[in-house]
Amino acid sequence: MLATDPGVSIASIAAEAGVDRRTVYRRFASREDLLAAVYAARLAAIEEAIEDARLREAPVAVALHRYVENIIGVNRTWPVDLTHMLADDAVRARRDALAHEVDVFLDRAADEGLLRSGLPEGWASALLPQLMHVVARQLPELSAARAADVVVDTLLRGLGAP
Repeated sequence: MLATDPGVSIASIAAEAGVDRRTVYRRFASREDLLAAVYAARLAAIEEAIEDARLREAPVAVALHRYVENIIGVNRTWPVDLTHMLADDAVRARRDALAHEVDVFLDRAADEGLLRSGLPEGWASALLPQLMHVVARQLPELSAARAADVVVDTLLRGLGAP
């Protein structure tokens, strides 16, 4: 509900969850506390996705597919945008550390020849999250594994005919 309407009321969230509004407020003192918990859960899921992908030690192609599949799952489970929480220094630092981990991996992918060299600085880092976001939202009928196939193929081969 928060992903669809960030201004949704606590009463509406409680009703959708099948609980009384007071039950929500017993767990979360304010709307901001609820949002912080949602964002923290999304960040934790992203951290787990990156760890599971083994970006530093797995073969690059394997790690890329695993990372993309995992993040598509995160995007579908936690479809909230973190930009609302980036004013919080701790959230920003955590998000930046995750982005750095992926950037290092994408540099490794380029160094090992999986991504072509000569692209503008940060292009793969900017494009990959957008591809994952689009497939997670616009192709919900695809499993995360099949959606990852589409993203990885698009990233590595583009849309041009062979």
